[in-house]
Amino acid sequence: MGAGIAVMFKKEFKGVEELKEQKKLTGECAVLQRDGRFVYYLITKKKASQKPTYDSLRRSLEDMKSHCAANSVTTISMPRIGCGLDRLAWSRVSKILEEVFKHTNISITVYSLPEKAETTAMKENKCLMIDRKVC
Repeated sequence: MGAGIAVMFKKEFKGVEELKEQKKLTGECAVLQRDGRFVYYLITKKKASQKPTYDSLRRSLEDMKSHCAANSVTTISMPRIGCGLDRLAWSRVSKILEEVFKHTNISITVYSLPEKAETTAMKENKCLMIDRKVC
């Protein structure tokens, strides 16, 4: 929870110790309850430095779906999960979301956050350093 949208969630919803106490494993979902709603934390990798797999993402979404069903949750809002710093392909992630939630009454709204200018500049510099050419 040291990078990306997780940092914003940590500031907004707090509860890092509460999340750790749940002792969730990769492929599961930790949950906070705040102001009459649930905040879901998908556990898709063991360490922050690792990258998630599509399988671990699917399993954590299945766990979230189970919690939603047990708690009458019918709407979820989320960013393009796994597609920022974790570099999963949105085309595959969106297909997984559709498959996992297909036979439920849960409506999902996905938000795309605007890309910051400095992020673009960092990508360009990284490209230049790795490929030694302009992308």
